[in-house]
Amino acid sequence: MVLFWIKESFKLIGRAKSSFILSLLSMSISVMLIAASLLSIELSNHFQNNLKRNFSINIFLKENLSSGDLNNLQANLKKSNYINTIKFISKEEAADKFIKETGEDFRKLLDYNPLPASYLITLKPAYVEKDSLKKIVKKFSVLNGVDEVVYQQDFIYKLLDFLNRIQMYIFIVTGILVFVSIYIVFSTVKLITKSKYEELETMKLVGAKLSTIKIPIILNAMFIGFIAGLISIAVFSGLGYYLGKVIYLYKFLNLRNGLFVIAILLIGPVIGFIVSAFSLRKITLKI
Repeated sequence: MVLFWIKESFKLIGRAKSSFILSLLSMSISVMLIAASLLSIELSNHFQNNLKRNFSINIFLKENLSSGDLNNLQANLKKSNYINTIKFISKEEAADKFIKETGEDFRKLLDYNPLPASYLITLKPAYVEKDSLKKIVKKFSVLNGVDEVVYQQDFIYKLLDFLNRIQMYIFIVTGILVFVSIYIVFSTVKLITKSKYEELETMKLVGAKLSTIKIPIILNAMFIGFIAGLISIAVFSGLGYYLGKVIYLYKFLNLRNGLFVIAILLIGPVIGFIVSAFSLRKITLKI
C-alpha cells in the first residue's frame, strides 16, 4: 500500500507538470524566506554574543595589598560562575599600557607610580544584562581589597537596549515571513486541489478510500518540499560564498552548516505535510 501511495504521488507530477512547477516555485520561495529568517536570528545572536564576550570590567585594587590578600581576592573571583576570564594587571603593566596608549611618560615628572593594580574581568554573555551587571558590580565592590569597579556603564546599557530592540524586530519580521510563506504554499495547494476536483470526485465514485485520495497528494507536497529545500541550499551556498567575502557570512555558515542544511531540508517537507493535510481536510467520501 505504501508503495502504491508513493507511485501515485510521483504520477501526480506527470499528470500536471504546470501544477508541479507552480508548487515547487511557491515552496522554494517559502523555504528560502523561512531559512533567511532563521539565519537572521542566528546572525543576530552570534553578533550579540561576540559583543558581550568582549565586554570587560576593571576592578581597581587598593594600594599595598599583600600577596595573601591578592590570592584571597582572586580565589573569591574564581568562585563566581558568571565570570568568563580573569586577568591580573600589575602597577608596572598598567604604567606601560598608559605610556603606550598616550605617549606620555609620567615617570619623568613623578617618582612613584600612581596607577593601581587591577583585574580585567570578562563575563559570560548570559550575564551581560542590565540587572545582572548591577548585581555583579555591587558584589565586586564589597570584596576585600577592591577600591573601585569601573566599566562603560552608559555605553553598554545603550548597546544592550539597541540589541534587544533589533532582536525584537527580527522576531516580528520572522513571524510575518513564516506566516506569508505558509500562506503562499497553502494558496497554491488549495488552487491545485480545486483544479483536480473532478478527478477526486471520479475517484470517490469508483470507491476509492480516503487514504488513497489524500495520502498521495500529501506525499507529493512533501516531496516538492524536499526538492525546494535542495534548491534553497544551492541558493544559500552561492550567496554565502559571494557575500561571505564582504560580510563574513560564508564562515558563519560553515560553522553551523550541518544544522542549517538539516533545518532547510526539513522545513519544506514539514510545510508540505501541514499545509496539504490542512487543505484536504474538507475532502470526504460523501458524494
